[in-house]
Amino acid sequence: MQSGGSLGPEPFHEPARMPRGFQCAATNCGLKREGPDLSLFVSDVDAAAAALFTRNQFPGAPVILGRETIRGGTLRAIVVNSKVSNVANGETGIRNARRMAEAAAAEIGTSADRVLVSSTGVIGVSLPIDRIETGIRGMAALLQADPLVGASGIMTTDTHPKAISMSVGDATITWIAKGAGMVEPNMATMLVYIFTDVRLEAATLDSMLRRAAHVSFNMLSVDTDTSTSDTCAILANGLAGTVDHAVFQEALTFGSIAMTQILARDGEGATKLLRIHVEQAASDTDARAIAKSIVNSPLIKTMAFGADPNVGRILMAIGKCFTATIRPDFTSASINGIDVLRDGRRTDFDETRLRTSLQGDPVDIHVSLGVGHASATAFGCDLTDGYIRENAAYYST
Repeated sequence: MQSGGSLGPEPFHEPARMPRGFQCAATNCGLKREGPDLSLFVSDVDAAAAALFTRNQFPGAPVILGRETIRGGTLRAIVVNSKVSNVANGETGIRNARRMAEAAAAEIGTSADRVLVSSTGVIGVSLPIDRIETGIRGMAALLQADPLVGASGIMTTDTHPKAISMSVGDATITWIAKGAGMVEPNMATMLVYIFTDVRLEAATLDSMLRRAAHVSFNMLSVDTDTSTSDTCAILANGLAGTVDHAVFQEALTFGSIAMTQILARDGEGATKLLRIHVEQAASDTDARAIAKSIVNSPLIKTMAFGADPNVGRILMAIGKCFTATIRPDFTSASINGIDVLRDGRRTDFDETRLRTSLQGDPVDIHVSLGVGHASATAFGCDLTDGYIRENAAYYST
């Protein structure tokens, strides 16, 4: 199992661990032929909580219920199933999401309004709630401190469970996530759960999560498609006491960016991570739009996959941002530190050197617009035949 702890300058625990007072468990309840398909994350005590959800206008039943649940600002647990997303099931879907919450609450001895529910997988299939309720019974006895166990039960097309953790003073922050396809969020990303033993109020958590997501999960795209089930939640149970808010915010943002890169690198069929940095833009909106335009371009993605130094595609992806302030004669770009465009013109770069560089991982594209002071970084992956194979038969498998 991979924890992703190699990202970053030694702040991540190896192996990843849960903060004090948090445990998790995973089991197979029969949704998948084999492997875990149901996870439970539990705090020993009530935790302050905040969450962000998808902006897709066909949200799943767990998202609809989750928006109601998180208004209370307090959670004890999160219960998640994979394989079936419980989307487009009407009132039956809502009832089944509530039954999941009630079953998890009964298992750990709390109330259903303190349990956040998530479901991920195929859209438009009825949730096998009887199997899930049966699976939840007895999970309290399986609870333990390895976050990769909980991460294993929420995977769909992920190639490995994703969990990282780091210390903030005497406290810990842990990120657990899944997501490999249908990834282009505008709130958070896929399923991401963040746990900490720091003492924070729900309102403070909400603002901190939004700031961290703005530069991390909201800047991630695998395929331009926004899931109906995206959820990002943070729970803080206070068992480690307080830490400086600025220090916690810095750690939360740093770890969220690291998890974003782990998710991007594991995009469906991906062979390499793409990082697009745009600077000297006229506004934050322009910088973010141009970075996303580049990372989302199928032509940029295939250029990276094939190690083909077709740098005109960068100009195309910048130039199609019609509402952004762009001066071609001020625009420059580099790939992996090799200058390829200067003042809107192709440089006389060494094509063999660039082709060799593009064969590596990651691929970093740096764009300077020369019209302002705003910057943004987007994260994504290349586009390969593996993505097509994965999605050509996703429903059937």
